[in-house]
Amino acid sequence: MKLKKSTGITLALFVYITASAAYLLPRNTEISATEKYFTLAAAYVILVLLWLVLRKKEELQRKRREEDERYKKDNH
Repeated sequence: MKLKKSTGITLALFVYITASAAYLLPRNTEISATEKYFTLAAAYVILVLLWLVLRKKEELQRKRREEDERYKKDNH
């Protein structure tokens, strides 16, 4: 099974964010637990938004390729 680029990038960043949070957040004593959870939640929200934008970009590229192929087919 081949992953789309948007999914691969998002998955890699998800693993990175999760590993960083698991390692760094418990050691950070300067901010409250609420701030830690909020920071992690914000990172995941940004990650979901990035995934949506990348998926939209892939969809537009796919449509553009199909239109180009259709145009070349019609003009030859």
